[in-house]
Amino acid sequence: MPVTRRTLLAAPAALAGPPPEPAPEAAILSRHESVVEQLLARQITDPASPWRGGIPDEFGLHNAISAANALETFMAGFLHPASRFHRRNELVERMRLAAGFLDRGQRESGNIDLLITNFDSPPDTAFCVNAVATATLLARRAGERELAALTDRFLRRAMAALARGGVHTPNHRWVVCSALAQLWELYGEKDCVRRIDQWLAEGIDIDADGQYTERSTLVYNAVTNRALIVVASKLPRPELLDPVRRNLDCMLYLLHPGHELVTEISRRQDQYQRGDAGPHWFALQYMALRDQDGRLAALARRFFPRYASLGAVMEYPELLKPLPPDAPLPEDFERHFASLGLVRIRRGPTSASIFLRGSSRLLHLRRGEAVVEAVRVASAFFGKGQFIPQQAEKRGPSYVLTQTLEAGYYQPLDPPRRVAPDSWGTTRHLRRQSETCRLTQTATITELADGFRMRIQVTGTDRVPVAIEINLRAGGKLEGVDPAPRVEDGWLFRDRMVRYRAGSDTIVFGPALRQHAYTQIRLAEPKLSGPSVYLTGYTPLDHTIEFRWERI
Repeated sequence: MPVTRRTLLAAPAALAGPPPEPAPEAAILSRHESVVEQLLARQITDPASPWRGGIPDEFGLHNAISAANALETFMAGFLHPASRFHRRNELVERMRLAAGFLDRGQRESGNIDLLITNFDSPPDTAFCVNAVATATLLARRAGERELAALTDRFLRRAMAALARGGVHTPNHRWVVCSALAQLWELYGEKDCVRRIDQWLAEGIDIDADGQYTERSTLVYNAVTNRALIVVASKLPRPELLDPVRRNLDCMLYLLHPGHELVTEISRRQDQYQRGDAGPHWFALQYMALRDQDGRLAALARRFFPRYASLGAVMEYPELLKPLPPDAPLPEDFERHFASLGLVRIRRGPTSASIFLRGSSRLLHLRRGEAVVEAVRVASAFFGKGQFIPQQAEKRGPSYVLTQTLEAGYYQPLDPPRRVAPDSWGTTRHLRRQSETCRLTQTATITELADGFRMRIQVTGTDRVPVAIEINLRAGGKLEGVDPAPRVEDGWLFRDRMVRYRAGSDTIVFGPALRQHAYTQIRLAEPKLSGPSVYLTGYTPLDHTIEFRWERI
């Protein structure tokens, strides 16, 4: 797995395997002790190594965030009275090593590096401070002055850096604010609050649908929600909980069966990735308790064993208060998110997403374990025929997505002039066009009692080859197909209808359309991973595909 900030931030909570069954706090301790053992084995202890105190990743890189997470993990295990590492001298030495690594890696500016991408980085310094400040606070609360002093130099220099440093992305502002709020709690320096107020003056970047700018449902929404809760609780600024509340409410309508999240809307690296709502545990638990929201409690309770961290519940002991009773999650709705250009439909085990603009993946749908990842349309129209809706509207029970394309040929310049080799592009707009061709692509999507109907129409210039791709989640079984030529895991209809089985669920789709085998349209988007079944035809094309549910 490639190393990203996400994988670094996931430690220590996500390092462990399947959770045990005992009482919640006991489950956290059991998993935490397993993580401590892993970190003890991985931490560099060689006095001659320049990386002593660090935690190498799979590439042998030693990042400050990993050492910071290890420091927090060791501190929590050392201080918690029920931990089998409680008061273990070995952990004291390992914390000294981690703190020394952080000191040596800190630049004169007070910032640290993220070796895979960022250098002299205030945002990565903030991510690092999040863990180090928690460890220091826990030590202070326990009266462990010497342990708290281990990180004093690092945190004070980082505080000066964060009070003046910049950011890359929208969520970095709130991560920096959360780090400064933790530092304010530790040191009471006014510059921390001054800088927080400068960032907050920009307003929280949340839209009418409850999504932050990055729409990162798996990663940075959770990061932002946690950051805002930290600032809200430390300063305190309770008004910052409102965007968290709105984002979590939106998330409830982005859940597939099994609590997997819609990721197609993301503008970050988690786009199209698979994952559940577990990374949101902290915000779910905190807001479920604060608002006595049974819907959030149901999710928090589910993900507590795998995602709750010992450091978090020690810093925020209120997280261990009894949650309110579970309330049903929304599982029967049709909801239009105008800001996102998304329609979400849930009917129990059925889940569908219709993308009204900005995406070639016009439809995602699933029935239980059987998942159609995407339906896409591409026409061999001048290398610009990938169907990405330009406009959409609801007509009765249906959603109608439309794209209009135009392409032609260029006449000689009039009056004539010489065209230098590097001037073709800059002079093209001066040329008159001729032989203009036009194409309109339309998809009409309608929910049925036992599935969905999708009518594809492509009109305008005739004889244009069209390929409709139905991309399926890997691991299922396909029936009624033949291999498509020269495309790995690509298939054409053999039978009138195709069956796709996954677990105890089956989606039957068709009818067939097989007029050619040109599936990889020139300059269209490349084939999606996993099996893809293609319908192929020519313009004018008017074909209706039905997706129906079967259960074995």
